[in-house]
Amino acid sequence: MVKHQGQLSNQLYVLRAQKRLSQKDVATIVGVSRQTIISIEANKYNPSLILAFKLANLFEVDIQDIFSYSELEEEK
Repeated sequence: MVKHQGQLSNQLYVLRAQKRLSQKDVATIVGVSRQTIISIEANKYNPSLILAFKLANLFEVDIQDIFSYSELEEEK
């Protein structure tokens, strides 16, 4: 049996650095805690679709420019 697992990765740190915004700045603008931004950047938290859109709007990019999803196959 093949089990599918996916991984979400992001470019949030890179975009934030380009705009010279702190994690706190981003968190305040999109209405979440700084810890949420830290967790997203560390790939430990997957944002809601609404939060993903807010981040894309903030950085004036498409969601796919911030987040990418890859599916991994694992045989059991």
